[in-house]
Amino acid sequence: KLARAIGLGGRINMILQAAFFKISGIIQEDIAVKAMKDAVVTSYGKKGPKVVEMNHAAIDAGIKSFVKVEIPADWKDAVDNSETIEIKGDREDLVNYVRDIMAPVNAQLGDTLPVSTFTGMADGTFPQGSAAYEKRGVAVDVPEWIPENCIECNQCAYVCPHAVIRPFALNEDEKTNAPDGFKTKAMMGKGNEDKSFNMAVSVMDCTGCGVCVKTCPAKEKALVMKSLDSQMSEQENYNYAFETVSDKETGFAENTVKGSQFKQPLLEFSGACAGCGETPYAKLITQLFGDRMYIANATGCSSIWGGSAPATPYTVNKEGKGPAWGNSLFEDNAEYGFGMLLAVNQMRTGLQTKAEALAAKDATIADICNTWISSMYDAKASKVSSAALVKALEGNTATEAKHIVNNAEFLEKKSMWIFGGDGWAYDIGFGGVDHVIASGEDINIFVFDTEVYSNTGGQMSKASQTGQLAALAAAGKETKKKDLGAIAMSYGNVYVAQIALGANMGQAVKAISEAEAYDGPSLVIGYAPCINHGQKGGLINMIEVQKDAVNAGYWHLYRFNPALANDGKNPFTFDSKAPTADYKAFIKSQTRYTSLALQFPDKAEHLFDVASKNADARFAHLTKLSKLYGND
Repeated sequence: KLARAIGLGGRINMILQAAFFKISGIIQEDIAVKAMKDAVVTSYGKKGPKVVEMNHAAIDAGIKSFVKVEIPADWKDAVDNSETIEIKGDREDLVNYVRDIMAPVNAQLGDTLPVSTFTGMADGTFPQGSAAYEKRGVAVDVPEWIPENCIECNQCAYVCPHAVIRPFALNEDEKTNAPDGFKTKAMMGKGNEDKSFNMAVSVMDCTGCGVCVKTCPAKEKALVMKSLDSQMSEQENYNYAFETVSDKETGFAENTVKGSQFKQPLLEFSGACAGCGETPYAKLITQLFGDRMYIANATGCSSIWGGSAPATPYTVNKEGKGPAWGNSLFEDNAEYGFGMLLAVNQMRTGLQTKAEALAAKDATIADICNTWISSMYDAKASKVSSAALVKALEGNTATEAKHIVNNAEFLEKKSMWIFGGDGWAYDIGFGGVDHVIASGEDINIFVFDTEVYSNTGGQMSKASQTGQLAALAAAGKETKKKDLGAIAMSYGNVYVAQIALGANMGQAVKAISEAEAYDGPSLVIGYAPCINHGQKGGLINMIEVQKDAVNAGYWHLYRFNPALANDGKNPFTFDSKAPTADYKAFIKSQTRYTSLALQFPDKAEHLFDVASKNADARFAHLTKLSKLYGND
């Protein structure tokens, strides 16, 4: 409350630090206040006088505004209650892990666990989906859904960084059996007349970023932030929807903004920053392909929110299928993912050989074997033919049949992905990225482009823009951003796309879908607003900032699809329109640029001019490409 009144939003560190010194008496009050205020100038002076003034006000508030909270007497008897935790589901590996390892670790009792507790994880794997059992309740305010205002666009779910808000389509029985207070409205769309629509919120997993509320396009907002206290009953409603409501055909294509959100996210409740610009991309990819997906993840922000022990946010669907996720070193992640691809290809080629041998010697199953062989590289068709093949081979004693059944998980075509940030893709791991896209193999790379090394404090990367202030570029970066997309396009056979999920939601889901469907290497680069950018208003404006970036010509949207050229069509599609906003006005809304202007105003103005001209040249180049390919 104090931080919001001052203008700091959720930034409460100075208030708490000041209160600590006042209450503890460790340092004399006047000395502590002076030291803290001096430290504020040192730490935040580059961000301007307003930031310094707000933090000074926070210190004054912390000194005088604290109140005493009486600690309940029975807290002294608090004990580890992990043995009594109710864990629903029939996944024995997850139940044992949560009860025996995650709960004690989260209770600060990890050091008491004997080595024998970890024998079930001898191969280094963690069961997927454990983050759903943390239920941290860290948000002060969470979104409340107002059905009568909702236009059922599903954009709130699409942009949610933590997958806590999700749409559900209910039949009459599911609606009737719902808990008291479970809100629904008539579902829109042809063929949905017998269904009800619900937008459920897992309030105990919400971080309170407010991105969903900010994004809601309804004339009268269908979401409003309310205190967590007032919304606790919504957790029961969410649990009912998630556990009870069945998947249904809604008539909305899965590769659209609205249709994709009726699919379960297989990345949920991560520890990413509230309002993170990276996780919505990864979440969307898991909704589209997660049940047959491998992910090689470079060390960085995406490996921290993707696998921060003891919880694992990547999860599985009701069939028990989800992304197989692994984290490699910072520098060799592309090679790591390429190794996964080669291993999977080797396994599937072996299965093909066995199926061919079976077809040749057993006429009764030849057709089924050949159907799988002909569809093994088609995602949807291979799912159907794989199930039919396994069923046909049940009880078959042939060596080839046993081999196929024992390795049935490799029958369906896999979706192979490599994830990482710009520090990895543009810099330290670039050699591996280049090697993979030059391979010609069917593999997908997604780059979360924050334009800095986010996880280590915001150091400059080759993705940083001219005039941007960052660690290792204390006087502003003087060279322009590396054009990773152009490098990839120069091969001619690599699918390449630049997207900004908030700027053009349809283009983002379309590009990701096209990249995965392309039979060859693909590279998708997503603009990801980050806490290191210091954007005006904070990450609640994450989606708005992406729109502004594209409107100002700071970031461009395009798709290069070689498959179209093979069909005699235009491979390059420029999805950005001519800039309608001022480039300099956009960058001056972020402290990573304004800090430079405060310290070196003349140099900043020069670099900002250069950066603006670079952006104009980039737009002109992409426009030229578009016309070169005949796409005006």
